[in-house]
Amino acid sequence: MNKLPGRIAVVTGSSRGIGAAIARLFASEGAAVVVHGRDRTAVAAVTSEIEQAGGRALAAIADLTDYEQVVSMRDSIEGSLGTVDILVANAGGSPIRPSPLEDITEEDWRASVDANLTATFLTVKAFLPGMKQRGQGIIITMSSAAARRPNPGSPMAYAAAKAGIELLTKEIAAQAGPHGVRANCIAPETILTESNQQQIPTDVQAQLREIHPIRRLGTPEDVAHAALYLASEHSSWVSGITLDVAGGSVLV
Repeated sequence: MNKLPGRIAVVTGSSRGIGAAIARLFASEGAAVVVHGRDRTAVAAVTSEIEQAGGRALAAIADLTDYEQVVSMRDSIEGSLGTVDILVANAGGSPIRPSPLEDITEEDWRASVDANLTATFLTVKAFLPGMKQRGQGIIITMSSAAARRPNPGSPMAYAAAKAGIELLTKEIAAQAGPHGVRANCIAPETILTESNQQQIPTDVQAQLREIHPIRRLGTPEDVAHAALYLASEHSSWVSGITLDVAGGSVLV
């Protein structure tokens, strides 16, 4: 049976990788899905793939660090599909390479925080009021294993921004829960997205597998199924948590 029949879901950063996997799975479970990104060609490809599989999808282009663009995207979605039931604030990433704190420029720090924490904040800010007014809604944010424990090899600004997302999610859960809105966060470890498959050498992938109690690396589908659980009625009494999708490598 479909787990999301008739739902309207927005998945930011869904033109590739984890976001695309979430969008595809949600559509296969009966949701009308908004595929978001800034690369029009990539967004169109995922949208077309969902439609060809029999699902319903709408393309959306917006810079999530610009609140006016986020609000415009929300208004366009609601005009085309209706009010949003599920928001997956997935967009993010590390725009800089790992380096010691003293070598991080102010520009790089702000870029990392904006791409992750600020983008998540502005996205939720645009969609949460409508959910509260309607007395229902589901918000899923995206952290990272980098935020779950110190690691000299992780990009420090990215990890700090993702840790901020986790606390932001708890605050949302506490404030919006009385209005019927649930908010949860997912923290993946190394996920073999298309780009990681290409960028991480085979021997390094083998080394990474060995640090996971479950001896493999994650797939976008692993994260997508976690998101489906948090978006469905199966988690109707779950709010304010961070769910580690990390093969047992994060034990807190």
